[in-house]
Amino acid sequence: MIKFNEVYNGLINGTEKLALVGLGYVGMPIAVEFAKHINVIGFDLNAKKIEQYKNGFDPTNEVGAEGIKNTSVEFTSDETKLAEAKFIVVAVPTPVKEDNSPDLGPVEGASEIIGRNITPGTIVVYESTVYPGVTEDICVPIIEKVSGLKCGVDFKIGYSPERINPGDRVHTLTNIQKVVSGMDEESAREIKKVYDIVIKAGTFPVSTIKTAEAVKVIENSQRDINIAFMNEIAMICDKMGIDTIEVLEGMNTKWNALGFKPGLVGGHCIGVDPYYLTNAAEKLGYHSQIILNGRKVNDSMGAYVADAAIKQMIEAGMAPKKAKVVILGITFKENCPDTRNSKVNDIIERLKEFDIDPVVTDSWAEPAVAKHEYGVDLVPFEEIKNADCVIVAVGHDEYRSMSMMKLKALFKADLPDDEKVLLDVKSIYRMDELKASGMRFWRL
Repeated sequence: MIKFNEVYNGLINGTEKLALVGLGYVGMPIAVEFAKHINVIGFDLNAKKIEQYKNGFDPTNEVGAEGIKNTSVEFTSDETKLAEAKFIVVAVPTPVKEDNSPDLGPVEGASEIIGRNITPGTIVVYESTVYPGVTEDICVPIIEKVSGLKCGVDFKIGYSPERINPGDRVHTLTNIQKVVSGMDEESAREIKKVYDIVIKAGTFPVSTIKTAEAVKVIENSQRDINIAFMNEIAMICDKMGIDTIEVLEGMNTKWNALGFKPGLVGGHCIGVDPYYLTNAAEKLGYHSQIILNGRKVNDSMGAYVADAAIKQMIEAGMAPKKAKVVILGITFKENCPDTRNSKVNDIIERLKEFDIDPVVTDSWAEPAVAKHEYGVDLVPFEEIKNADCVIVAVGHDEYRSMSMMKLKALFKADLPDDEKVLLDVKSIYRMDELKASGMRFWRL
């Protein structure tokens, strides 16, 4: 009889290995952290990415060059190496299709790879965000079919939703409490013990895998809805001629205010996970009344910002079609190279509807990725000049620290200050500085 309760001990004494399947913004930091304590195999299909890691380059910037150079993770694109692991963590992306329905292709593909290489006595834990039921109803049958093994007898499964916040140096993997679950008490205990190796904040066991799956999609849906409310408030305040941020600062003086702000909601979690939840609900006959409307609001904000830019340029007396518009930032959030599902692209696409082809700069983003994903040719910041309108779309530190004088230097030298149009999408500049600059400004 297979003793699954010996997996943890095997990892601790070095006789067994842990493997990560998927080495992106989530999987790679997990692999590196576990490797500080146990033997780890890091697997990804992308051979180019594996070579970057082996050469000490971290394209995600989550661990950094030194962290990658000094890690003992065995990076590989050879799936057969997974057979050496007795604890496998799956951290592949789970995007949505063009119709916003879940795209389970990556997680299904990962399950097939595991099925081809899994050995008896292995525990498999999924971290990829899915709707309740995917791990047990979709992933397990794939592993069983491909491997010929029986779940619960030859291998066991669990689910622990990832909570890594890309670019966040405060709320990191080790100090965020981690939800864990297993298919039965034995697997749940073993999974908890393994994650407790690295999670200093502690683990939070829940009773079922479906519960753990629900935790992730619901916590992100909650954030999405709250930000959607703030975006609605921003649009209302804009029409009333009231500064949204000043309103929110006043509101947040009350003890029970939630502290959310308006903004572009993109990325691979908040802009995607609500669709996983509502899609699952639809299959059960329930049509979302709030979640989908929140998504509708947030998905419209890129176009709203672009329209605000057009309006401001017209009021400044310029013809938008002839204006040079510059956008600072294309990643989905500040201080992070991740461009997936960036809503800045919605600003770009809306401007193109007015025959405006904006100049875009972002030192954090990978130029080849921006070109491939959005058809955008990134321009070095040093080459930005002669702008009529500047849209600060992402709150990177280098943009936050820019003085009004440096911002003005991006505009045409002979353009009067009151005709220089500045859009501060993230409200990163102080109102008194904006007013003192003499520029025509707008912020969300």
